[in-house]
Amino acid sequence: MERMSSSKIYLQNGRDEAVRRFHPWVFSGAIGRYEGNPQDGDVVEVYDRKGHYLATGHYHDGSIAVRIFSFAATEEGPVTPDVDYWTRKLTGIRSVRQAIIPADTNCYRLVHGEGDGCTGLIIDVYNGVAVVQAHSIGMHRERQLITDALKQVLGDELTAVYDKSAETLPEQYGQTVQNGYLFGRVETPHPVLENGHTFMVDWITGQKTGFFLDQRDNRYLLSRYAKGKKVLNAFCYSGGFSIYALKAGARAVHSVDVSQKAIELTNRNVAANFDQADAHDSYADDVMHFLKARTRAYETPDEDEPSAEDEQYDVVILDPPAYAKSLSARHRAVQGYKRLNAEGLRRVAKGGILFTFSCSQVVDRELFYNTIVAAAIEAGRQVRVLHHLSQPADHPVSLFHPEGGYLKGLVLWVE
Repeated sequence: MERMSSSKIYLQNGRDEAVRRFHPWVFSGAIGRYEGNPQDGDVVEVYDRKGHYLATGHYHDGSIAVRIFSFAATEEGPVTPDVDYWTRKLTGIRSVRQAIIPADTNCYRLVHGEGDGCTGLIIDVYNGVAVVQAHSIGMHRERQLITDALKQVLGDELTAVYDKSAETLPEQYGQTVQNGYLFGRVETPHPVLENGHTFMVDWITGQKTGFFLDQRDNRYLLSRYAKGKKVLNAFCYSGGFSIYALKAGARAVHSVDVSQKAIELTNRNVAANFDQADAHDSYADDVMHFLKARTRAYETPDEDEPSAEDEQYDVVILDPPAYAKSLSARHRAVQGYKRLNAEGLRRVAKGGILFTFSCSQVVDRELFYNTIVAAAIEAGRQVRVLHHLSQPADHPVSLFHPEGGYLKGLVLWVE
């Protein structure tokens, strides 16, 4: 494994406060001088102007110059990120997961980047398989050490480690990387349990690491509202919300996604949970097209169209992909969320429920809330907020890095 000896970075006077408050990023503008010649991915030590040690992290020549993974020092000096270091780190993180993951769940996020003090690293566990996703060159260079640490921490529970980082690394470096197994091998799709529900996960061809683990608690909450109801799961991907609704006794569930592959994943997961699921129908269609077609049918029904009652839903779930990944795209994203939610609200029957989400990090909680208010005004619906939703406890947010709170959601009662 390639590794350079640690270079040192000294911050400008007055630019060290964020690091002292345990913020895990050092921006390039805060750097006063270098000792050594750090290259992308190198381990660097961070000091204040007077030479007092502050932290250790991975260097990258960019706006975020250092991604910190340790604020601690030993008696011998700054930490060395060897296998013993990562074993200690992962042992502490795993103890938190053991306290919060339900007994009938064997898929969860073991490491959540900054929220677990591992900036640039995601590790999801799927019934014995750890899927590692590095978002920085430095963390990707740690992958074999992390694999060796996972073997010690998870022991016999670990059957394989798969690296799925090519898509999330800086582009030029990512082009030199191939996804693949770092330890063991498991056939996909691989069965997992989430709150007792079965899902078939494919980390090789699936989105992200294979499954959207961040909606676990919100899917569970849906179960409280779905019994006997007609449910629309828009942007269904692999059908997570659909399975929970069906298990809870929904009288009808419609799953919609523009991707035929996503519909196939949904149907596969329905089959994994039910011998027969007459209450479920899936549609490979653009969600806005699907919603607008039913709005027209509702407004001008004729003999060839279903009745207005049939065209509305008791529960609608809107869980779109990120509409914006940069500040420059935020305005367009907000308009997209507004149009989507206005159409969704029109499809909710009187006294029905809307679950609506945004995973766009640049759309903060207040802006998302105000956008839904604007959508309700446009749709002409009276709305009450029942729940404010977020990501589950295995996707923790560091108190000193609120930017990690990316998932936002609302559950609305619609009059």
